[in-house]
Amino acid sequence: MSTSPGEGTARPRSAEQQRLDDDDLRRKHWKRWGPYVSERAWGTVREDYSPYGTAWESVPHDHARSKAYRWNEDGLAGICDRHQFVCLALALWNGRDPILKERMFGLTGNEGNHGEDSKEYYFYLDSTPTHSYMKFLYKYPQAAFPYARLIEENRRRGRNDPEFELLDTGVFADDRYFDVGVEYAKASPEDLLMRIQIVNRGPEPAPITVLPTIWFRNTWSWGLDVRRPRMRKGESTSSVSIVEFDHEYYGPRRLLCEGGPDLLFTENETNTRRLYGDVDGARYVKDGINDYVVQGDKGAVNPDQIGSKASAHYAVTVLPGRPVTIRVRFTNGSAAGALDPQAFDAVFAARLEEADEFYAALAPANVSEDARMVQRQAFAGLLWSKQFYHYDVDRWLKGDPAGPDPPKERLHGRNADWTQLYNADVISMPDKWEYPWYAAWDLAFHCLPIALVDPRFAKDQLVLMLREWYMHPNGQIPAYEWALGDVNPPVHAWAAWRVYKIEKKRKGVGDRIFLERVFHKLLLNFTWWVNRKDAEGKNIFQGGFLGLDNIGVFDRSKPLPTGGHIEQSDATSWMGMYCLNMLSIALELAREDRAYEDVASKFFEHFVYICRAMNNIGDAKIELWNKADGFFYDVLHLPDGKTFPMKVRSMVGLIPLFAVETLDSELIDRLPRFKHRMQWFIENRPDFSLHIETQSQDGEVRRFLSLVNRHRLPKVLRYMLDEQEFLSPYGVRALSRYHKDHPYVFSMMGTSHSVEYQPAESTNGLFGGNSNWRGPVWFPVNYLLIESLQKFHYYLGDGFTVEYPTGSGHKRNLADVAAELSRRLTHTFLRGPDGRRPVYGGAEKFQQDPHWRDLILFYEYFHGDNGAGIGASHQTGWTGLVAKLIQQSGE
Repeated sequence: MSTSPGEGTARPRSAEQQRLDDDDLRRKHWKRWGPYVSERAWGTVREDYSPYGTAWESVPHDHARSKAYRWNEDGLAGICDRHQFVCLALALWNGRDPILKERMFGLTGNEGNHGEDSKEYYFYLDSTPTHSYMKFLYKYPQAAFPYARLIEENRRRGRNDPEFELLDTGVFADDRYFDVGVEYAKASPEDLLMRIQIVNRGPEPAPITVLPTIWFRNTWSWGLDVRRPRMRKGESTSSVSIVEFDHEYYGPRRLLCEGGPDLLFTENETNTRRLYGDVDGARYVKDGINDYVVQGDKGAVNPDQIGSKASAHYAVTVLPGRPVTIRVRFTNGSAAGALDPQAFDAVFAARLEEADEFYAALAPANVSEDARMVQRQAFAGLLWSKQFYHYDVDRWLKGDPAGPDPPKERLHGRNADWTQLYNADVISMPDKWEYPWYAAWDLAFHCLPIALVDPRFAKDQLVLMLREWYMHPNGQIPAYEWALGDVNPPVHAWAAWRVYKIEKKRKGVGDRIFLERVFHKLLLNFTWWVNRKDAEGKNIFQGGFLGLDNIGVFDRSKPLPTGGHIEQSDATSWMGMYCLNMLSIALELAREDRAYEDVASKFFEHFVYICRAMNNIGDAKIELWNKADGFFYDVLHLPDGKTFPMKVRSMVGLIPLFAVETLDSELIDRLPRFKHRMQWFIENRPDFSLHIETQSQDGEVRRFLSLVNRHRLPKVLRYMLDEQEFLSPYGVRALSRYHKDHPYVFSMMGTSHSVEYQPAESTNGLFGGNSNWRGPVWFPVNYLLIESLQKFHYYLGDGFTVEYPTGSGHKRNLADVAAELSRRLTHTFLRGPDGRRPVYGGAEKFQQDPHWRDLILFYEYFHGDNGAGIGASHQTGWTGLVAKLIQQSGE
């Protein structure tokens, strides 16, 4: 029995919550199998064995069907075990495509006019945290998939042109496509049911080949483990076909396929004949089933019906309005009665009912049904975006015993100084197509909404990034596979603190062990920042691009064309926020262990040093705070000693708002050593204590710590809440709209660099890819702005008001402003009075068609003027924060 926060009566735990508890306690392994298969493994750094790191070209989409992956697998609506030994996914063929549809297609970084881009329509519609129920939808054209046209047209278009999308090709005209729905339900942790439903949305009967496919990840070709697992045809009947194997790790298993379809077997081995012209290459290879179905090559599959990859072959004609259902079961149990339609469907009905029960208890009662649907799909995207991620850098650099020697250049190239990194875990990905690799600061944001449904997984993810086989010995947290040593904003402590508080609020007790584990490792990371990114020891930090691609005049992660360096408002502010996060954690731990009072004092004092430095950089007296403008800017230091502010009104100048905290006497009075040290510091360092504000009321003393004091706050918010500057109808822009008509131009040595407002895709290739912080709305920083305004309100109270919007004459307190910003963000996804969702802009199919308009994509970022989704189309990762915002709106 459990009691919900704020409620006095206990109620039974839901079935899904019981499964979570069983998995947490290792009583039953409900999470052993899940959607841990990527949407794309081709074009990744791990599969790149080129001399100069050209990952997109090393294993392109055209090679993916023929080349056995070294590190991890991809598939359509795929699932696998947590070690990815065994995978199950779907393959399709419409009778016209040149290849099977086995994985998601998209443009590489060099093919897209705005960088890499998925060119498919697929949707994560539902999932419980234990994956006891999952639902996926793929829209498959009946015409030949326009691979070449998508590449050629986007290559023809320039940066000033919009992306050429799959809908633009006309392949969905007259609704000539299939809705391919894939559902999974678990009868037990080891008994997985797969139900595939094909719906023909077109006006005429249409053929489709459906191939549920099971295979082993290739672990035997690299000279490290020669054991090769085998699967074979079991004793099948006219009503059921069986693929069976006895896996060394999982024991005997069967894939049971309804209707007795033909079974096609091949090997998950590279087709060296096709890729390298090897006439003596193996006969049965990874793309053998493709060649059998598409090319009619009957010799491409093994007639002995044995191999490491197998498909059930269903060739059906689907009538309009007459769905076709295919049932498949992957189990360690008996085949007898396992595919009985009534019993099979009853498991799905039970799991769906339990999923509804789980989410009904979570969703706020006072939000609309549309908001509930958006929230549930956001959770589904987060949970479907888990992926088995494998990367052993030392092995990757040196090569495999059975493979050729890697080019010598790689020993001194990408990630060469991260040889301790060994990843083989299920990790939350930003987007399993566009970003099928973890990114440290993305993951921190993922963990907040995940903590609402599965706090254990959220905590485990945060701990994982700090383990010794992830974190560098020098204390740096790995950034992402393209450059593990790049610098992401230090938000790990913030995420850990927030996840701790979310769980404590919901369960009534916090996980102190988790908090201690992350705190001790974060001490190492904090020290790395101080030693490596405060070049002159002045508490002003550099950091590099800090995740904000394309936001400034220069690529801040590379040497400046002018020479010199930039003192960064955002890097310094992130470190101020880091100090306050660590202070909060230390004070919480000090409630039960006084030893943490001393380290709390360290972070208190360090924050004050940073606060002072934000206003006066040592003897140079160059201020990040610009008094004349009332805004924060980066400061450029030139080799000749000259310095001046880079007057770009961007998110860089709003990030100082993130560093804010209030210390209440209720806690401080219980910690005498910390209180004594703080009081000594205030009394004996008056030049520093100017940055600490104190107020007393009814015997309560509050001390206010913020990089932006109460006098500067209205000046910064004047810009942020101005609809002609930062404030969009859909949140806060990354760059002020002021720069649309007033670009910032920096000129030196006959060269000019400029920054102008760009609300959608970037027209500037400064940072490459499709990154753009020059105008769009980004959810992660907006979420932090909302949280910061709530913290300011906690101290300043209802009496502190600002104009909202600027120039309107309407005054609001900061809690109301935070609520209004949250509303603007969430309404990006919700249907307005006109029935349209801003996220889909002018895409009429998504706005009008009843089979499309309630399918939500959670994009990477959003048009600064109209809210349309841009960038990665499935980045539920940090855009999944909308689920948390919807939750907060009803609490």
